[in-house]
Amino acid sequence: MADRGVDYLFANAGTDFAPLIEAMSKIEINGGAMPKPITVPHENVAVSMALGYYLVTGKPQLVMVHVNVGTANAVCGVMNAWRGNVPILFTAGRTPFSEDGGVLGERSGEIHWPQEMRDQGAMLREFVKWDYQLPNTQVIEATVDRAINLAMAEPKGPIYLTLPREVLATPMESFAYASPSRHATPSAPYPDPSAIEQAAEMIARAENPLIITSSAGRDTAEVVRLAELAQCFAIPVTQRKPRFMALPSDHEMHLGYNPDAFLDKSDCIIVLECDVPWIPSKKAPHADAKIIHIAVDPLYSAYPMRSFQSDLGISGVLSATLPMLTQALELRVSKNRDKIEARRKRLAETRANQRARWQEMLDKGRTQTPLHPAWITHCINEVKTPDTIMVKESPLTWEHLTLTQPGTFFSSGAAGGLGWGLGTALGMKIAKRDTPVICTVGDGAYMFGNPIPAHYVAAAEKLPILTIVFNNQMWGAVKRNTHEVYPGGYAAKSNREPLTYFDLELGFEKAVESAGGYGERVADPADMPKALQRAMDAIKGGNQALLNVICSGP
Repeated sequence: MADRGVDYLFANAGTDFAPLIEAMSKIEINGGAMPKPITVPHENVAVSMALGYYLVTGKPQLVMVHVNVGTANAVCGVMNAWRGNVPILFTAGRTPFSEDGGVLGERSGEIHWPQEMRDQGAMLREFVKWDYQLPNTQVIEATVDRAINLAMAEPKGPIYLTLPREVLATPMESFAYASPSRHATPSAPYPDPSAIEQAAEMIARAENPLIITSSAGRDTAEVVRLAELAQCFAIPVTQRKPRFMALPSDHEMHLGYNPDAFLDKSDCIIVLECDVPWIPSKKAPHADAKIIHIAVDPLYSAYPMRSFQSDLGISGVLSATLPMLTQALELRVSKNRDKIEARRKRLAETRANQRARWQEMLDKGRTQTPLHPAWITHCINEVKTPDTIMVKESPLTWEHLTLTQPGTFFSSGAAGGLGWGLGTALGMKIAKRDTPVICTVGDGAYMFGNPIPAHYVAAAEKLPILTIVFNNQMWGAVKRNTHEVYPGGYAAKSNREPLTYFDLELGFEKAVESAGGYGERVADPADMPKALQRAMDAIKGGNQALLNVICSGP
């Protein structure tokens, strides 16, 4: 693993780890390379740390957990990696088979009988690209290389490898492997040139083309290429629930985060790496609009049902597809110059009006109590540096965040489960120790994120991140969706919907203090700027910090 570029082993150990711990101890004494072991007291945090490390380095990392129970605790994290196309080398022990055969590593405790499963991989087979059980020592190199190849091949995603204790404990007289690996990961899918020409012609004919994306910017090189495409042909870019920074917020073609506002007038829509570009039951494109889907997997074949209209689908990574499309459109600029420049002028007016509405929202929320998310976001924006990495698992308002550098914004939880933010931020901090990392979470997401284990890791590994809890004492998504389904129903009239509110306000700032961190509760909007500055001073001094901000809900 170390030879193949794996830097860390994020682990929560169990009885099946004995041979690995012995081997790592041997390497520590005798010398040798291995991924650095990090003790993580909860599996969900461990998987999220690997997710975060990959997102800023592009290098998949190793996670190992205890047998079935460790796997069960990690399932939400693996689901997030699966839907977010993040390659994670996820491994778990496997209860020993042998009972009384004198085999090293055989069953040695009562737990080894009730803990065995008929099919441990079935627990998450739907959420991994490959699952396999290491059968013997002869196939170790082939297994490691296949795991890495499959995880890193597009569309990327996690793999699951189970490791029986007897196999791990098998004595080996000698071991050799090829270095560097002779198993190269296949190249990414490249777009069909004729399809690019079709797309360019459809866009050139349009009066009001529109780009919708959520995951452009996963590869930081895509940001510049998308900016060039949008600028070349004056195509507005909107992000629907963005997972990455796709376009600098000061780019003239950056038209915000609400594609629905443009659907009525758009006659050609380019969907770039976006699984859900609109909600058909709420708002859909005009019936005559041409729809182009561009992605590594435009069909999102892992989704059981996804039936958005598509007049043209192009398979290919954006880093290759966007330059080709830009080049094809540049050949059509002179013929369409008047139309392009007229559109550019209209979009400048639209953008100015949009930004004025954003400012109006901020002005209204500036003195609101409990604190308005727009004001909290604005205050964060004032203290962060351009290279600060922002993690969003909160009601943070994109509209009030200035993002100019690729790779500085992540909202990578992709319908798997809440609680990924804390671990992801820690993984990013390990990868970029000199870069500030601010993790924003809702109060529910914070509790799902196993905060005590996360704060432990931050302290033990000296990872001074700033956590900001948007504490609205409710499940905001539950409230919002109940009102959408029953807008005039009893729940909406009750003003206190069941199973929605937290009746007790928790002192989250005390949790970080248990690990020696700096914690502070903020309830007055006037206190937010200075509280943030104190927290930033704490992380600059090498200590983790947390602000428990009492904020309004939806």
